[in-house]
Amino acid sequence: MTLKSPERKSGNLVLPGERLGVIEEFIPDSGTYVKDGVIYSKLVGRALMDLLSKRVSVYPLASDAFVPKVASVILGQVYNGQSDSAIVRIFKIGSKKLSGVFTGILHISDVQEKFVKSMNDVCKPGDIIRAKVISDKNQIYHLSTKDKNLGVVYAFCSRCSNLLEPRRHELVCPKCGNMERRKIAFDYGKADI
Repeated sequence: MTLKSPERKSGNLVLPGERLGVIEEFIPDSGTYVKDGVIYSKLVGRALMDLLSKRVSVYPLASDAFVPKVASVILGQVYNGQSDSAIVRIFKIGSKKLSGVFTGILHISDVQEKFVKSMNDVCKPGDIIRAKVISDKNQIYHLSTKDKNLGVVYAFCSRCSNLLEPRRHELVCPKCGNMERRKIAFDYGKADI
């Protein structure tokens, strides 16, 4: 017994990651992304396959569905850090909380204009950061904190997990006295989460 793939029709409900076609037959448009020559849906919505112009797009079902876009300012929590990058779980775009889970990557070259030796001087797992989406290539949100209003907005002590307080150019733990460095936003400790 062989299983047939569902017939692709304009107006069909599609989910994120669902295959819509290949770049040899369609031009990818809004609501889609391409990986290895295959066009996929970026969101929950209705597929529109325009056979005349050979374009495929996805229109969102809900008008209040928010996904990160290039130039969006996001809030997220650092959940994994390497020496040259950090993985960030995005939970807010601007002032809108997200219902889905989006992940971004902050590379050491996109942290600030000055040279940065290690991501440990920028952010650590658990920190809440504000960043800008600079690319969404291959469905990966690449982030930057190069502006003064971007960076860590809440940092936690590596020793005791207490909220760190700003003191001159460092952050200090009021509980254990531990001093740490971060690339903080100008409104550190005051951001609305």
